[in-house]
Amino acid sequence: MPPFIFEMPDFPGYALLDSGDGEKLERFGEVVLRRPDPQALWRPKLAPKEWSRAHLRFIRESDRGGRWETHRDAPQAARGKEPSWTIPYGDARFSIRPTPFKHVGIFPEQAANWAFVEERSRGLAPGEKLLNLFGYTGAASVIAAQAGFDVTHVDASRASLNWTRENAEASGLGERALRMVHEDALLFATREARRGKKYAGILLDPPHYGRGPKGEKWQFEESFAPLLEVVAELLDERAFLVLSTYAIGYSPLAFHNLLSEFRGGQVEAGELALREAQGERLLPCGFCARWWRDA
Repeated sequence: MPPFIFEMPDFPGYALLDSGDGEKLERFGEVVLRRPDPQALWRPKLAPKEWSRAHLRFIRESDRGGRWETHRDAPQAARGKEPSWTIPYGDARFSIRPTPFKHVGIFPEQAANWAFVEERSRGLAPGEKLLNLFGYTGAASVIAAQAGFDVTHVDASRASLNWTRENAEASGLGERALRMVHEDALLFATREARRGKKYAGILLDPPHYGRGPKGEKWQFEESFAPLLEVVAELLDERAFLVLSTYAIGYSPLAFHNLLSEFRGGQVEAGELALREAQGERLLPCGFCARWWRDA
């Protein structure tokens, strides 16, 4: 079967303005960013002068990161040592902060999965449980909580958990709207399975390599299969799972085959993508696979 394209839905707070020559030009709120993207192998459509007007440009200094260069016409929010501003997505508000690793706090292509979570919530009773492993700064957790899920958000980084708390507050969620857990994803999932816990939804966005709070090693090739076995035990009779990956050497077909081993349900797999604001060109942004069971 041909790969499916999971395209970003309507997202007024964000736009991919152009891409090419190994970079992408994006708008987050009123701020235009220029940063590297190795998938953009083609030529840009906009003129070089349009790219040169980007308010913030990421300059890579090593394989460990780089710095942001500020344009003289940048808005006030994009200035200073720690620029920060907020963008909307529906009723949610997400804090954008450019980091030395070129990331800014959200991955706009994940809006395709946020919309899927909202869609699945319509067939479930309010208060159903959702588990977000490798939850990062919590955009998906905030969307899920607003959709009526009882959300458990797990991440190994305290900084990401603090960012999640900030996003939840900015989105009008109370202190107890999310259960935030600072722990290794595999350890937490294994403990939940031992306790017989069940979830109506599970979100997985694992890195290729990482460390848990106590130094636990995460290597995708070694750790993912054991995690998926445990996750299968956590899924309720009527449930869904979303898996997304980036810069990992496995294909959507591999993930389709993996999730097809789950009992019952349907599977779709393909690529996450962003459409440029002017034209039909799509920028690939990683792989995605979804499984759901309505029984």
